[in-house]
Amino acid sequence: MTELRFVRLGFGEEAVDYREAWEKQREVHAARFEDTVPDTCLLLEHLSVYTAGRRTTDSERPLDGTPVIDVDRGGKITWHGPGQLIGYPIQKLPRPVDVVAHVRRLEDALIRTAAEFGVETSRVEGRSGVWVLGDPVDERPALGGLSLDFDPRLRDEEFDARLNGPEYAPSNAGQRREDRKLAAIGIRVAKGVTMHGFALNVNPDNTSFDRIVPCGIRDAGVTSLAYELGRDLTIADVLPVVERHLKDVLENAEPAPRIIERPADAVATA
Repeated sequence: MTELRFVRLGFGEEAVDYREAWEKQREVHAARFEDTVPDTCLLLEHLSVYTAGRRTTDSERPLDGTPVIDVDRGGKITWHGPGQLIGYPIQKLPRPVDVVAHVRRLEDALIRTAAEFGVETSRVEGRSGVWVLGDPVDERPALGGLSLDFDPRLRDEEFDARLNGPEYAPSNAGQRREDRKLAAIGIRVAKGVTMHGFALNVNPDNTSFDRIVPCGIRDAGVTSLAYELGRDLTIADVLPVVERHLKDVLENAEPAPRIIERPADAVATA
């Protein structure tokens, strides 16, 4: 791949409004398609905002009518805000783009970042992003005094964790020793160029996730590097480490076009 440049858009008091960053993404995307800029990763912190990918359902949005920005990435609803490091890698990839491979590369860089701070993370089959794995189900504390076999989040279609207080809140998944997401990933590919990217929880107020069903997942929660380490950590601490691992993973990758399998009869008659 070509050299990856980083653009730091704003952090802390200079955190970037979501729509402003989205417009910046579109500008860089167009320039990358025209080959007037190299592969570029925008790094920033957002003002507090909920964004919903194309697969988000009404039952996953805030119940109190809090505004949500509907966006053109994949995935479902999430929250962005202070204490969360956002990365938007805008890269030109061979067509047809192997989207899964691109997501895996982003996961690799973030898994390496977490490991450097002493937090062991992993992937969860069927769920994108970077996860801290919980205890085996039979070793977790019971919810509401009930056996986990009767976890209402899984067995009651009308159960809504958003209405049932901290006991079921996504932000308390660590206390329940459940799987919890450290970094979310949602991307879009247009004209062979990627947009959107990842959100790494460094030290945010994770209770913001309790007003939604994060990423549409009801039986797991969210976490942060600061929570897992039990100490304070800042975006400034994490930023250069993320940049180094993104650069190493993305610049040294050899992306290949997605393999399109033809039906056997189509090959035979070609």
